Amino acid sequence: MNTERRRTPRFPFVAVAEITEKGSGTELVTQVSELSLYGCYIDHENPFPNGTRVTVKIFSESEVFEAGAEVLYAHPNLGMGLVYREVSLKSSSVLRQWLDKAKALEEKTRS
Repeated sequence: MNTERRRTPRFPFVAVAEITEKGSGTELVTQVSELSLYGCYIDHENPFPNGTRVTVKIFSESEVFEAGAEVLYAHPNLGMGLVYREVSLKSSSVLRQWLDKAKALEEKTRS
């Protein structure tokens, strides 16, 4: 049996995202579908290749999360998993607030 191992749980999270490739400046406007403390999953038909360095900005409610990240894996025609590499204290705080809300929502849904 193949079991995924993650450092922290992922939560469903839908928000607008801007992904900018650091080398070329190519920008994608797309959507986040999952969020965790160390990364996120971005829905996009033409994901960047594994190892691509990007800047990710996620917009939800009145808050913005921004981080330097790297494409950890890509699923053609579906999306890509990003791992955060550089996160400011402010963005880290925003991320933790979103994760707390997502966790509470998931627990409420299970009840």
